[in-house]
Amino acid sequence: MTPTEIRRTPSDPAQPPPANAAELLRRLYAGRGQLESESDLGLAGLATYQSLAGMDQAVALLAGALRGGDAILVIGDYDADGATGSALAVLGLRALGAGAVSYLVPSRFAFGYGLSPAVVDAAAALKPGLLMTVDNGIAGIAGVERANALGIPVLITDHHLAGERLPAAAAIVNPNQPGCAFPSKHLAGVGVVFYCLMALRAQLRAAGWFNAARPEPNLAEFLDLVALGTVADVVTLDHNNRILVEQGLRRIRAGRCRPGIHALLQVAGRDPTRVTATDLGFQVGPRLNAAGRLTEMTLGVECLLCDEPATALDLASQLDGLNRERREIEGTMREQAETLVERITSRGDDLPPGLCLYGKGWHQGVSGIVAARIRERYHRPVIAFADADDGFLRGSARSVDGFNIRDAIDLVDRRRPGLIERFGGHAMAAGLTLRPEALADFRLAFREAVYEQLGDAPAVRELRSDGELPARLLNLETAEVLRLGGPWGKGFPEPLFDGEFEVVQARVLKERHLKLRLKPERGPWLDAIGFGLGERLALASGWVRLAYRLDVNEYRGERTPQLILEHLQSTT
Repeated sequence: MTPTEIRRTPSDPAQPPPANAAELLRRLYAGRGQLESESDLGLAGLATYQSLAGMDQAVALLAGALRGGDAILVIGDYDADGATGSALAVLGLRALGAGAVSYLVPSRFAFGYGLSPAVVDAAAALKPGLLMTVDNGIAGIAGVERANALGIPVLITDHHLAGERLPAAAAIVNPNQPGCAFPSKHLAGVGVVFYCLMALRAQLRAAGWFNAARPEPNLAEFLDLVALGTVADVVTLDHNNRILVEQGLRRIRAGRCRPGIHALLQVAGRDPTRVTATDLGFQVGPRLNAAGRLTEMTLGVECLLCDEPATALDLASQLDGLNRERREIEGTMREQAETLVERITSRGDDLPPGLCLYGKGWHQGVSGIVAARIRERYHRPVIAFADADDGFLRGSARSVDGFNIRDAIDLVDRRRPGLIERFGGHAMAAGLTLRPEALADFRLAFREAVYEQLGDAPAVRELRSDGELPARLLNLETAEVLRLGGPWGKGFPEPLFDGEFEVVQARVLKERHLKLRLKPERGPWLDAIGFGLGERLALASGWVRLAYRLDVNEYRGERTPQLILEHLQSTT
């Protein structure tokens, strides 16, 4: 396992420890750069849609389709961001008065990623008057050319990084396209759709579109979808995204969410009235993603579109079953991947700065999760390859902070033209396609690209701690305040503390998880659990230093404080 360092965020040594949970939260916000003026996270603080490049053209296309009664076909991606964005586009456009809106989420196994000519041909069979992509399309040059040849205009809504050449679409809305002045470059795909709907509503309102028979909708009613897609896609929670997520969470807690999201929380055993961004990211998101990973995302989108609670619960239960199957597949693949890594070190070789792993029979829909697990364990960029049905290898890439993995793949592509069939993605996650015989050459070229950015320094996992939590604050009240004090996520991390505790009892659960009973130097005993830390059982005795998050454990109606361990090391 990669060495771990716990580094505390600098603080004023003359400042006394926080007196209560509210003061603690204020300090945590300040340490994450939140200004006092940003504290309420109200919708008034959202960046406006006017600075999004291409929005005028997009609105003109959509408004024209609504007035002309043209059929709009939404082309979504097969992950949670694409599913929530597709559902939002369908529901939002219908609410704004579109008479014919449908969606198509191409199977990753049959079509691969993005707007390809094959996807356009499948869409054309449905006779749309307008294609609207969601969470994809910025790399779909050939697909847009095919649509143009067929006389079908394309509106691209995406958030992925653009290449040197843009598709010749009728309109492109993407905060990361060249020349876009929108201040939040971290919008998820579902967030881009939400902004398009806001801009379209404003134009329709000015044109007198709404009336008693066609009332103006409150688009805030769809913010539960925006929150779920934003969190599940692990985009940076800058101020703008925190507003979107917080407003969505508030609606879910108030019981004003889609039946499908409520059902997904139900099958995950989460209380909607206490839902957090962590629940969306680690409980709801994986169940929704399971459809796209193992079969196709239509099941997930239908769950989100469903208006009938009983039907939604049935669909959510099917997604839950797929997620259990995904976990089993993931477990097998992860063990095989770890064996591949161990073979490198068993030969006496140092681990390369970037890992390319391939296992015969690996499931391409699960390879991204396996890449993420290996990345977490060894703290270096990882690409996991699996066989695709078309005879190619599909790679799912996951990166570490400070390393742009899409740019690294792009560098390989420029240096070795023809080695990579196609690729796309962003700084932390990307995908690519190779011929099987190109894997060995790509592995070497990728290692070189990683080395140029990261060098040969040993990888060290760094945990940024907010410091030691006073014993008097190791209680349920503080845990509740922290739990609901977010939304926490990438770029606005959930509070992490460190300190020394005496281990009273230690055991391993389900062969992988470390369960501890702890005694702080002062204060009551506490329970702690370290998911995946079972291998550190031998160190869990006497006094130990822990890096942990303070959370709430709910069991049989009782709520107690619990430490979620990120790291354990002996103090002796």
